Amino acid sequence: MATIKAYTADRIFTGDHWLDKKSILSENGIIKDVIEADALPRGIENKFFQNCSIVPAFIDLQIYGAYGKLLAVYPQADSLFALNEYCKKGGAAFCLAAVATNTREVFFKCIDAVKDYWEKDGDGILGLHLEGPWLNPEKRGAHIESLIHTPALKEVKDLLEYGKGVIKMITIAPEVCSKEVIDLILSYEIIITAGHSNATYTEAMQGFENGITAVTHLYNAMSPLQHRQPGLAGAAMDHPSVMASIIPDGYHVDYAAIRIAKKVMSDRLFVITDAVTETDEGYYQHQLAGDKYEASGILSGSALTMAKAVDNLVSHCKINLSETLRMCSLYPARVIKMDSVLGKIGKNYHTKLTVLDKDLKVVDIIF
Repeated sequence: MATIKAYTADRIFTGDHWLDKKSILSENGIIKDVIEADALPRGIENKFFQNCSIVPAFIDLQIYGAYGKLLAVYPQADSLFALNEYCKKGGAAFCLAAVATNTREVFFKCIDAVKDYWEKDGDGILGLHLEGPWLNPEKRGAHIESLIHTPALKEVKDLLEYGKGVIKMITIAPEVCSKEVIDLILSYEIIITAGHSNATYTEAMQGFENGITAVTHLYNAMSPLQHRQPGLAGAAMDHPSVMASIIPDGYHVDYAAIRIAKKVMSDRLFVITDAVTETDEGYYQHQLAGDKYEASGILSGSALTMAKAVDNLVSHCKINLSETLRMCSLYPARVIKMDSVLGKIGKNYHTKLTVLDKDLKVVDIIF
Protein backbone atom coordinates (compact mmCIF):
# COMPACT_ATOMS: atom_id res chain seq x y z
CA MET A 1 0.00 0.00 0.00
CA ALA A 2 1.35 3.41 -0.95
CA THR A 3 2.49 5.66 1.86
CA ILE A 4 1.74 9.36 1.74
CA LYS A 5 4.51 11.57 3.08
CA ALA A 6 4.46 15.27 3.86
CA TYR A 7 7.18 17.88 3.64
CA THR A 8 6.65 21.18 5.40
CA ALA A 9 8.65 24.40 5.57
CA ASP A 10 8.17 28.04 6.48
CA ARG A 11 8.13 28.84 2.76
CA ILE A 12 7.60 26.86 -0.43
CA PHE A 13 8.47 28.13 -3.89
CA THR A 14 6.24 26.45 -6.45
CA GLY A 15 8.17 27.71 -9.45
CA ASP A 16 5.53 30.41 -9.92
CA HIS A 17 5.10 31.98 -6.49
CA TRP A 18 5.88 31.67 -2.78
CA LEU A 19 3.59 29.99 -0.25
CA ASP A 20 3.83 30.34 3.54
CA LYS A 21 3.33 27.54 6.03
CA LYS A 22 2.27 24.91 3.52
CA SER A 23 2.85 21.17 3.28
CA ILE A 24 3.65 19.09 0.21
CA LEU A 25 1.89 15.73 0.05
CA SER A 26 3.79 13.07 -1.87
CA GLU A 27 2.82 9.53 -2.85
CA ASN A 28 5.17 7.17 -4.69
CA GLY A 29 7.45 10.06 -5.59
CA ILE A 30 4.67 12.17 -7.12
CA ILE A 31 3.24 15.34 -5.59
CA LYS A 32 -0.43 14.81 -4.79
CA ASP A 33 -1.22 18.25 -3.38
CA VAL A 34 0.07 21.31 -1.57
CA ILE A 35 -2.10 22.11 1.46
CA GLU A 36 -2.16 24.23 4.59
CA ALA A 37 0.35 22.91 7.09
CA ASP A 38 -2.20 22.90 9.89
CA ALA A 39 -4.61 20.87 7.74
CA LEU A 40 -2.42 17.77 7.51
CA PRO A 41 -4.42 14.59 8.12
CA ARG A 42 -3.47 12.75 11.29
CA GLY A 43 -1.01 9.90 11.04
CA ILE A 44 0.88 11.17 7.97
CA GLU A 45 4.66 11.12 8.23
CA ASN A 46 5.71 14.77 8.12
CA LYS A 47 9.22 16.14 7.76
CA PHE A 48 9.32 19.75 8.92
CA PHE A 49 12.14 22.10 7.94
CA GLN A 50 12.17 25.04 10.31
CA ASN A 51 13.47 28.41 9.09
CA CYS A 52 13.89 26.93 5.63
CA SER A 53 12.44 27.07 2.14
CA ILE A 54 11.52 24.14 -0.07
CA VAL A 55 12.14 24.79 -3.77
CA PRO A 56 12.16 22.67 -6.94
CA ALA A 57 15.38 20.66 -7.11
CA PHE A 58 18.12 22.07 -9.33
CA ILE A 59 19.15 20.53 -12.65
CA ASP A 60 22.72 20.87 -13.97
CA LEU A 61 23.01 20.12 -17.69
CA GLN A 62 26.82 20.33 -17.90
CA ILE A 63 29.20 18.96 -15.27
CA TYR A 64 32.34 16.92 -15.94
CA GLY A 65 33.39 15.26 -12.73
CA ALA A 66 33.81 15.53 -8.98
CA TYR A 67 36.07 14.51 -6.13
CA GLY A 68 39.06 13.80 -8.36
CA LYS A 69 37.05 11.61 -10.75
CA LEU A 70 36.81 13.36 -14.11
CA LEU A 71 34.50 11.12 -16.15
CA ALA A 72 36.64 11.29 -19.30
CA VAL A 73 39.66 10.06 -17.32
CA TYR A 74 37.77 7.55 -15.19
CA PRO A 75 34.85 6.38 -17.38
CA GLN A 76 33.35 4.18 -14.69
CA ALA A 77 30.16 3.98 -12.68
CA ASP A 78 32.09 4.99 -9.55
CA SER A 79 32.85 8.36 -11.13
CA LEU A 80 29.15 8.92 -11.73
CA PHE A 81 28.26 8.00 -8.15
CA ALA A 82 30.80 10.62 -7.02
CA LEU A 83 29.37 13.13 -9.47
CA ASN A 84 25.83 12.49 -8.26
CA GLU A 85 26.91 12.99 -4.64
CA TYR A 86 28.54 16.32 -5.54
CA CYS A 87 25.44 17.46 -7.40
CA LYS A 88 23.10 16.62 -4.55
CA LYS A 89 25.26 18.40 -2.00
CA GLY A 90 24.83 21.45 -4.21
CA GLY A 91 21.07 21.00 -4.41
CA ALA A 92 20.89 19.37 -7.86
CA ALA A 93 18.76 16.24 -8.10
CA PHE A 94 19.61 15.73 -11.76
CA CYS A 95 22.49 16.36 -14.12
CA LEU A 96 23.92 15.53 -17.50
CA ALA A 97 27.44 14.19 -17.14
CA ALA A 98 29.58 16.02 -19.68
CA VAL A 99 32.52 14.87 -21.78
CA ALA A 100 34.63 17.39 -23.68
CA THR A 101 36.19 16.80 -27.11
CA ASN A 102 37.88 13.44 -26.93
CA THR A 103 38.61 10.21 -28.77
CA ARG A 104 35.97 7.79 -30.02
CA GLU A 105 37.25 5.26 -27.49
CA VAL A 106 36.70 7.63 -24.55
CA PHE A 107 33.21 8.59 -25.72
CA PHE A 108 32.25 4.91 -26.02
CA LYS A 109 33.66 4.11 -22.57
CA CYS A 110 31.70 7.00 -21.04
CA ILE A 111 28.53 5.66 -22.66
CA ASP A 112 29.29 2.26 -21.13
CA ALA A 113 29.85 3.90 -17.74
CA VAL A 114 26.40 5.49 -17.77
CA LYS A 115 24.78 2.19 -18.72
CA ASP A 116 26.64 0.46 -15.90
CA TYR A 117 25.63 3.22 -13.46
CA TRP A 118 21.98 2.78 -14.35
CA GLU A 119 22.25 -1.00 -14.05
CA LYS A 120 23.59 -0.46 -10.52
CA ASP A 121 20.47 1.59 -9.70
CA GLY A 122 22.32 4.88 -9.84
CA ASP A 123 19.95 7.83 -9.89
CA GLY A 124 20.15 11.49 -10.84
CA ILE A 125 22.34 11.09 -13.94
CA LEU A 126 20.00 11.67 -16.89
CA GLY A 127 22.62 10.82 -19.51
CA LEU A 128 25.54 12.41 -21.32
CA HIS A 129 26.21 15.85 -22.72
CA LEU A 130 28.94 15.61 -25.37
CA GLU A 131 30.71 18.94 -25.81
CA GLY A 132 32.49 18.30 -29.07
CA PRO A 133 34.34 17.11 -31.07
CA TRP A 134 32.44 18.80 -33.93
CA LEU A 135 33.49 22.31 -33.00
CA ASN A 136 35.39 25.22 -34.54
CA PRO A 137 39.09 25.09 -33.60
CA GLU A 138 39.22 28.90 -33.68
CA LYS A 139 36.97 28.90 -30.60
CA ARG A 140 38.29 25.74 -28.98
CA GLY A 141 39.07 27.26 -25.56
CA ALA A 142 40.66 24.45 -23.54
CA HIS A 143 39.51 21.75 -25.99
CA ILE A 144 42.13 19.65 -27.79
CA GLU A 145 42.64 21.09 -31.26
CA SER A 146 43.94 17.88 -32.80
CA LEU A 147 40.68 16.09 -31.95
CA ILE A 148 38.32 18.79 -33.28
CA HIS A 149 36.97 18.12 -36.75
CA THR A 150 34.07 18.35 -39.16
CA PRO A 151 31.98 15.18 -38.87
CA ALA A 152 31.18 12.61 -41.51
CA LEU A 153 27.71 11.11 -41.45
CA LYS A 154 28.99 7.59 -40.75
CA GLU A 155 30.99 8.77 -37.73
CA VAL A 156 27.93 10.53 -36.34
CA LYS A 157 25.70 7.54 -37.00
CA ASP A 158 28.10 5.12 -35.30
CA LEU A 159 28.38 7.29 -32.17
CA LEU A 160 24.65 7.96 -31.90
CA GLU A 161 23.76 4.33 -32.42
CA TYR A 162 26.19 3.20 -29.72
CA GLY A 163 24.98 5.92 -27.36
CA LYS A 164 21.27 5.52 -28.09
CA GLY A 165 19.29 6.41 -24.99
CA VAL A 166 22.41 7.66 -23.19
CA ILE A 167 23.48 10.71 -25.20
CA LYS A 168 20.93 13.41 -24.43
CA MET A 169 22.70 16.59 -25.56
CA ILE A 170 25.49 17.48 -27.99
CA THR A 171 27.29 20.81 -28.37
CA ILE A 172 28.34 21.52 -31.96
CA ALA A 173 29.57 24.49 -33.96
CA PRO A 174 26.74 25.07 -36.48
CA GLU A 175 29.09 26.36 -39.17
CA VAL A 176 31.03 23.07 -39.30
CA CYS A 177 28.04 20.70 -39.26
CA SER A 178 25.84 20.14 -42.29
CA LYS A 179 22.06 20.12 -42.13
CA GLU A 180 22.24 16.37 -42.79
CA VAL A 181 24.33 15.91 -39.65
CA ILE A 182 21.97 18.08 -37.60
CA ASP A 183 18.95 16.18 -38.93
CA LEU A 184 20.60 12.88 -38.04
CA ILE A 185 21.31 13.97 -34.47
CA LEU A 186 17.77 15.27 -34.06
CA SER A 187 16.37 11.96 -35.33
CA TYR A 188 17.78 10.37 -32.14
CA GLU A 189 15.81 12.89 -30.03
CA ILE A 190 19.02 14.54 -28.85
CA ILE A 191 19.09 18.20 -27.88
CA ILE A 192 21.57 20.15 -30.02
CA THR A 193 23.23 23.21 -28.56
CA ALA A 194 25.62 25.58 -30.33
CA GLY A 195 28.99 26.34 -28.79
CA HIS A 196 32.72 26.63 -29.34
CA SER A 197 31.69 28.31 -32.55
CA ASN A 198 32.84 31.18 -34.72
CA ALA A 199 29.52 31.32 -36.56
CA THR A 200 28.36 34.57 -38.07
CA TYR A 201 24.96 35.87 -37.02
CA THR A 202 23.50 34.47 -40.25
CA GLU A 203 25.12 31.05 -39.79
CA ALA A 204 23.91 30.89 -36.20
CA MET A 205 20.36 31.82 -37.15
CA GLN A 206 20.41 29.18 -39.90
CA GLY A 207 21.53 26.62 -37.32
CA PHE A 208 18.60 27.58 -35.12
CA GLU A 209 16.29 27.27 -38.11
CA ASN A 210 17.73 23.78 -38.70
CA GLY A 211 16.79 22.62 -35.21
CA ILE A 212 19.45 23.83 -32.76
CA THR A 213 17.50 24.91 -29.68
CA ALA A 214 20.15 26.09 -27.23
CA VAL A 215 23.57 27.74 -26.88
CA THR A 216 26.36 26.45 -24.63
CA HIS A 217 27.88 28.79 -22.00
CA LEU A 218 26.83 32.13 -23.47
CA TYR A 219 29.73 34.50 -24.27
CA ASN A 220 32.41 31.85 -23.72
CA ALA A 221 34.17 30.32 -26.73
CA MET A 222 31.93 31.88 -29.37
CA SER A 223 31.81 34.72 -31.86
CA PRO A 224 30.99 37.76 -29.72
CA LEU A 225 28.29 40.38 -29.99
CA GLN A 226 29.78 43.31 -31.90
CA HIS A 227 27.87 46.19 -33.43
CA ARG A 228 28.64 45.19 -37.02
CA GLN A 229 29.06 41.45 -36.43
CA PRO A 230 26.53 40.19 -33.87
CA GLY A 231 27.94 36.65 -33.98
CA LEU A 232 26.57 33.65 -32.12
CA ALA A 233 26.18 35.60 -28.88
CA GLY A 234 24.07 38.22 -30.64
CA ALA A 235 22.02 35.61 -32.48
CA ALA A 236 21.23 33.82 -29.21
CA MET A 237 20.02 37.05 -27.65
CA ASP A 238 18.03 38.08 -30.74
CA HIS A 239 16.27 34.78 -31.37
CA PRO A 240 12.73 34.50 -29.92
CA SER A 241 12.98 30.98 -28.48
CA VAL A 242 16.57 29.67 -28.38
CA MET A 243 17.81 29.18 -24.83
CA ALA A 244 21.35 29.62 -23.53
CA SER A 245 23.30 28.33 -20.57
CA ILE A 246 25.58 30.58 -18.56
CA ILE A 247 28.26 29.96 -15.91
CA PRO A 248 27.80 32.43 -13.01
CA ASP A 249 31.12 32.01 -11.22
CA GLY A 250 32.47 35.51 -11.85
CA TYR A 251 35.35 34.16 -13.96
CA HIS A 252 33.72 32.78 -17.08
CA VAL A 253 31.43 35.80 -17.38
CA ASP A 254 31.45 39.17 -15.66
CA TYR A 255 28.39 39.59 -13.47
CA ALA A 256 27.39 42.74 -15.36
CA ALA A 257 27.37 40.74 -18.61
CA ILE A 258 25.07 38.19 -16.97
CA ARG A 259 22.69 40.97 -15.93
CA ILE A 260 22.65 42.32 -19.49
CA ALA A 261 21.97 38.89 -21.00
CA LYS A 262 19.24 38.27 -18.43
CA LYS A 263 17.47 41.52 -19.29
CA VAL A 264 17.52 40.59 -22.98
CA MET A 265 16.83 36.84 -22.79
CA SER A 266 14.58 36.67 -19.73
CA ASP A 267 13.34 33.08 -19.31
CA ARG A 268 15.63 31.82 -22.07
CA LEU A 269 18.76 32.02 -19.87
CA PHE A 270 19.60 29.11 -17.56
CA VAL A 271 22.44 28.02 -15.30
CA ILE A 272 25.06 25.32 -15.69
CA THR A 273 28.02 24.81 -13.38
CA ASP A 274 30.49 23.57 -16.05
CA ALA A 275 32.23 22.13 -13.01
CA VAL A 276 35.32 19.98 -13.39
CA THR A 277 37.65 18.37 -10.89
CA GLU A 278 41.38 18.24 -10.33
CA THR A 279 43.26 15.67 -12.39
CA ASP A 280 46.76 15.21 -13.80
CA GLU A 281 45.80 12.50 -16.30
CA GLY A 282 44.20 12.51 -19.73
CA TYR A 283 43.78 15.34 -22.21
CA TYR A 284 42.29 17.77 -19.68
CA GLN A 285 44.60 18.19 -16.71
CA HIS A 286 42.54 20.58 -14.64
CA GLN A 287 44.29 22.29 -11.77
CA LEU A 288 42.50 24.27 -9.09
CA ALA A 289 43.45 27.96 -9.29
CA GLY A 290 41.68 29.71 -6.44
CA ASP A 291 38.02 28.85 -6.91
CA LYS A 292 38.22 28.04 -10.61
CA TYR A 293 40.07 25.48 -12.72
CA GLU A 294 42.72 25.95 -15.38
CA ALA A 295 44.41 23.64 -17.88
CA SER A 296 47.78 24.78 -19.21
CA GLY A 297 47.01 28.25 -17.92
CA ILE A 298 43.65 28.46 -19.76
CA LEU A 299 40.35 28.73 -17.89
CA SER A 300 38.96 25.21 -18.24
CA GLY A 301 36.04 24.80 -15.86
CA SER A 302 34.38 26.06 -12.73
CA ALA A 303 34.34 24.97 -9.11
CA LEU A 304 30.65 25.86 -8.80
CA THR A 305 27.79 23.99 -7.27
CA MET A 306 24.26 24.94 -8.25
CA ALA A 307 23.67 26.36 -4.78
CA LYS A 308 26.72 28.60 -5.13
CA ALA A 309 25.42 29.70 -8.52
CA VAL A 310 22.14 30.71 -6.86
CA ASP A 311 24.00 32.76 -4.27
CA ASN A 312 26.12 34.47 -6.94
CA LEU A 313 23.12 35.38 -9.09
CA VAL A 314 21.28 36.89 -6.13
CA SER A 315 24.26 38.57 -4.46
CA HIS A 316 26.30 39.76 -7.46
CA CYS A 317 23.88 39.91 -10.38
CA LYS A 318 20.98 41.26 -8.31
CA ILE A 319 18.54 38.85 -9.95
CA ASN A 320 15.58 38.21 -7.65
CA LEU A 321 15.51 34.87 -5.88
CA SER A 322 12.38 33.57 -7.60
CA GLU A 323 13.84 34.08 -11.06
CA THR A 324 17.21 32.74 -9.97
CA LEU A 325 15.58 29.52 -8.78
CA ARG A 326 13.79 29.14 -12.11
CA MET A 327 17.14 29.56 -13.91
CA CYS A 328 18.42 26.56 -11.95
CA SER A 329 15.38 24.31 -12.14
CA LEU A 330 12.44 25.12 -14.40
CA TYR A 331 14.42 26.49 -17.33
CA PRO A 332 16.91 23.57 -17.52
CA ALA A 333 13.91 21.23 -17.32
CA ARG A 334 12.41 23.13 -20.25
CA VAL A 335 15.60 22.70 -22.30
CA ILE A 336 15.46 18.92 -21.94
CA LYS A 337 11.67 18.86 -22.42
CA MET A 338 10.93 17.62 -18.90
CA ASP A 339 9.20 20.75 -17.57
CA SER A 340 5.85 18.95 -17.34
CA VAL A 341 7.22 16.83 -14.46
CA LEU A 342 10.26 18.72 -13.13
CA GLY A 343 11.06 22.30 -12.16
CA LYS A 344 7.86 23.07 -10.26
CA ILE A 345 6.07 22.06 -7.08
CA GLY A 346 2.47 21.14 -7.84
CA LYS A 347 0.10 18.28 -8.52
CA ASN A 348 1.55 15.46 -10.63
CA TYR A 349 5.10 16.84 -10.59
CA HIS A 350 7.87 14.56 -9.34
CA THR A 351 8.79 15.01 -5.69
CA LYS A 352 12.29 16.32 -6.39
CA LEU A 353 12.90 19.07 -3.87
CA THR A 354 15.77 21.11 -2.49
CA VAL A 355 15.67 22.57 1.01
CA LEU A 356 17.52 25.86 1.54
CA ASP A 357 18.16 27.79 4.73
CA LYS A 358 17.91 31.56 5.00
CA ASP A 359 21.49 31.93 3.74
CA LEU A 360 20.65 29.84 0.63
CA LYS A 361 22.73 26.91 1.86
CA VAL A 362 21.50 23.40 1.08
CA VAL A 363 19.98 21.73 4.12
CA ASP A 364 18.57 18.63 2.42
CA ILE A 365 17.52 17.25 -0.93
CA ILE A 366 14.36 15.18 -1.29
CA PHE A 367 14.69 12.76 -4.16
